[in-house]
Amino acid sequence: MAIGIHILGELYGVDHRTLSRVENLEPLLLKILRDHDFKILTSSFHQFHPFGVTGFVLLTESHVSVHTWPEESYIALDIFSCSSEEQALRAFEAICKELAPAEVDRKIIDRGISWRSLGVFSSPSYEAVSEAYGTS
Repeated sequence: MAIGIHILGELYGVDHRTLSRVENLEPLLLKILRDHDFKILTSSFHQFHPFGVTGFVLLTESHVSVHTWPEESYIALDIFSCSSEEQALRAFEAICKELAPAEVDRKIIDRGISWRSLGVFSSPSYEAVSEAYGTS
């Protein structure tokens, strides 16, 4: 069992107008994340000139990041969530549906598998920290 899911998306053939401007991309992403019950702590987006966007959304569940290359009609999309795997996958699919790419390359990394299999949660140091913070 994983601690979290990390979805790496490469979306090709996306409308360059959507990818060019913060004011087009940021509201779209924030709405989808809210619609999928992610809890947004903050977000920061940067407008490149003459075009292009990089952005980061900090979630209680982890984060979402995007980097666009409008001249290539390409966006790199990262969703990392320690919440529900299904929730993250549904949000990824909703973003893809909204952006309507010609092609999607999706990779999924299950985060923290080795850590759990090594028995870290039952180690003396984990138990000590849990007890100190009242989470045991």
